[in-house]
Amino acid sequence: MQTRNENGTLTIILEGRIDTNNAPQVEAELLSAAEGQEKIALDAEQLEYISSAGLRVLMKLCKIRGEAVRVTNVSRDVYEIFETTGFTEILDVKKALRQVSVEGCEVVGSGGYGTVYRLDRETIIKVYMNNSPELIENERLMSQRAFVAGLPTAIPYDTVRVGDKYGVVYEMLDAKTAAEHITADPDHLEDYVRRFAAALREFHSIEITDSLFHDKKQLQRGVIDTLKDFLTPEESAEINNYLDSVPERHTFLHGDYNFKNVMFRGDEVMLIDIGDAGFGHPAFDLAGVYLATIYMKGTRMSTEEKIRLMGYDPELADRVWAAFCGEYFGADTPEKLEHCTQMLTPLALVATTYHAMRRVAGLSREQIELRVNSIVRGKLLPAIRNCPALDL
Repeated sequence: MQTRNENGTLTIILEGRIDTNNAPQVEAELLSAAEGQEKIALDAEQLEYISSAGLRVLMKLCKIRGEAVRVTNVSRDVYEIFETTGFTEILDVKKALRQVSVEGCEVVGSGGYGTVYRLDRETIIKVYMNNSPELIENERLMSQRAFVAGLPTAIPYDTVRVGDKYGVVYEMLDAKTAAEHITADPDHLEDYVRRFAAALREFHSIEITDSLFHDKKQLQRGVIDTLKDFLTPEESAEINNYLDSVPERHTFLHGDYNFKNVMFRGDEVMLIDIGDAGFGHPAFDLAGVYLATIYMKGTRMSTEEKIRLMGYDPELADRVWAAFCGEYFGADTPEKLEHCTQMLTPLALVATTYHAMRRVAGLSREQIELRVNSIVRGKLLPAIRNCPALDL
């Protein structure tokens, strides 16, 4: 029986057929290999068939260990046996992912997390840079549950393998993003932005209680907590007190609501790329819109990079932000617009800190200190001290 040990987990590879003829031998080898191991998993990629005798061997392994054992890469035929006999309730069974090729496929979009290809007239595939199948499957499930909850998202299909990477297949929406509409028709920019803002206000009327969706406030607080060795106790307390002041809500949050992630299809407004979705106060999403407009315009990035991230000419950002605040907040004077901007700036900078530090393990101490001084001390703390209270 072949095994491999990766990241503290012993994976035992099941091969061929397991039936009455060889079940006792498989049991002896399986229990021997698993003895003394803290974590084990079974890889069934080469398993062609399993009978009731083989299933009882796996049941015995679970009883001895006192926990469900994960079985991965299960073929569709073998999975049907597990499912029919009820063993999908006893074991943590994962089907083998189908292989998909994107060779020759049109690239329809790209971002910080992956590249989107058109597979055919009705489906696209998002191929992720992150190679964790668990995280990718989590995003697929999030899209599925958001759709079931009544949110207008692209319908997700299955998680697949694309060479040595992973992807999720989605329905192909016959629609253009809000950013594409703004770029193609800037004379009607305000109309598109008002539609974008009105849709967000409607989405913020939906409450989410599904445990799959994370608490946005706690997620960002966790990143701030990782900086405790680089901040004074007073600075940490000031940021945490500010986050505490944000009222608790279970409002649906897209997590990355920007003009590239919203599509217009006829009278419908469709959401895409909701891997960062969660719940919390609407101000977290609103701060994200600020980040994708005024804040992004003011960064030192090249114009080309700003256009890639924003989806439209950054010179339009002031008009976009004014139209957005006018629709969502009713901000119809320069004073009200400035109030909205100051109110959301701290949360936008908390999000900036989160994105700058979410991969803190890969940074040197000097790099972390530079980011803390620039973002936290240079921008976030002054913004907290000068912001008005949230009044929405």
